[in-house]
Amino acid sequence: MLSRRKLRSFLTAAGVLLLAGLSLSAQDTKHRGRKYKAPPPTSKIEVTILRDSDGKPVENASVIFHMVGDTGNMELKTNEDGKTMIDVLPIGSKLRIQVLAKGFQTFGEDFENDKPEINLGIRLKRPGEQYSIYKSHDDPKEKAVPLSKDTGSDDSVKDKRADSEPQTGAQPSASQPQPQ
Repeated sequence: MLSRRKLRSFLTAAGVLLLAGLSLSAQDTKHRGRKYKAPPPTSKIEVTILRDSDGKPVENASVIFHMVGDTGNMELKTNEDGKTMIDVLPIGSKLRIQVLAKGFQTFGEDFENDKPEINLGIRLKRPGEQYSIYKSHDDPKEKAVPLSKDTGSDDSVKDKRADSEPQTGAQPSASQPQPQ
């Protein structure tokens, strides 16, 4: 009986080893079902947001990255140093960066992502004062000035300028009859 048990255990062990050898030979490394494709190289973009008035960092500002020609965006918040960092954007892409912060003007600019490491410094300005009809506007800096002929090349600008400029003697006035 001992010999039958040893023979049976030997045959069982040999069968297990045979099945293990067949399963290992079935894994052919030359013909995989899926090929690995490496991701494109990416750049590390660090953005620093500062106040324009005193150069102090702006905490909790939203920095939004839009890839031009692609849908969607990626939004990050700045830390207490006014900094944020992203490192998943592919090199060679065109990006639009937008910065939103409470109490500041919105910032937006397009740029080429063509380097492996980019450091951007953005200075946010406070919103400008809105025009009020209840305030005196005697300051000459606030007066509208007609554009000169050298600076304006747009037809709509010329039309608006012509309406605002005083008429000279070369043109007929309203009291003179006009020839037909």
